[in-house]
Amino acid sequence: VQLQTSGGGLVQAGGSLRLSCAASGRSESSYALGWLRQAPGKEREFVAAINRSGGITTYVDSVKGRFTISRDNAKNTVYLQMNSLKPEDTAVYYCILIVGSSDYWGQGTLVTVSS
Repeated sequence: VQLQTSGGGLVQAGGSLRLSCAASGRSESSYALGWLRQAPGKEREFVAAINRSGGITTYVDSVKGRFTISRDNAKNTVYLQMNSLKPEDTAVYYCILIVGSSDYWGQGTLVTVSS
């Protein structure tokens, strides 16, 4: 399984970005997907996750109401729409694919939010 992440960049506070993560190497979509992030000098933290069908999502409290995770199983892609960005959202964002007891990580994409 390979995960290709894109969509990071520099944005002003209050702005929006959409991250994408395309999975390849699997012929079906029976896996959960999620996003984690790691800010400079901090530990990696969970951001959001979505189940196989896309009907169940979960978020860390700090992004609720601002971020939306979604997936397109036809494209094997997960998205993270980030609105009302804050400087504290600055981090490297990683997508993760979970199937059974295995997990796979994307290469990470840097999101920088300027104040």
